[in-house]
Amino acid sequence: MPQIPEKIHELTVGQLSARSGAAVSALHFYESKGLISSRRTSGNQRRYTRDTLRRVAFVRAAQRVGIPLATIREALAELPEERTPTREDWARLSEVWRAELEERINQLNRLRDHLTDCIGCGCLSLHSCVLSNPDDRFGEDQSGSRLLVEKGGRRPA
Repeated sequence: MPQIPEKIHELTVGQLSARSGAAVSALHFYESKGLISSRRTSGNQRRYTRDTLRRVAFVRAAQRVGIPLATIREALAELPEERTPTREDWARLSEVWRAELEERINQLNRLRDHLTDCIGCGCLSLHSCVLSNPDDRFGEDQSGSRLLVEKGGRRPA
């Protein structure tokens, strides 16, 4: 990983890409979504503060566990702009997602445990299907593949 001298306080998009491992196109995308920001030089080149490295690392880690970009953007908006975020800042943000991640883990475990049965069945519409009908939400009303709504807002009988 290329090192950047401490005296350099701003990074070019190429330097940020090299240090973070994110493609330049990904950095431009993150910026367009409000996840990171840059200033423009008089020559219209992007310059990023050094703390953007941590923000990019945070975005990439959050994406890997399936956190939506909108949620990541909201979290990053909580970080201070006048200083580099501390370990406590990052811990506070990541703690908010713990329950959501636990639920995803539980869903993936259920999927893993029942996947063979569902693939063997092939219909994905049984009243007790854990993939298309988790916790049998539709089982109280009806069973089978009749989950489409008829004209007039009623389900078929």
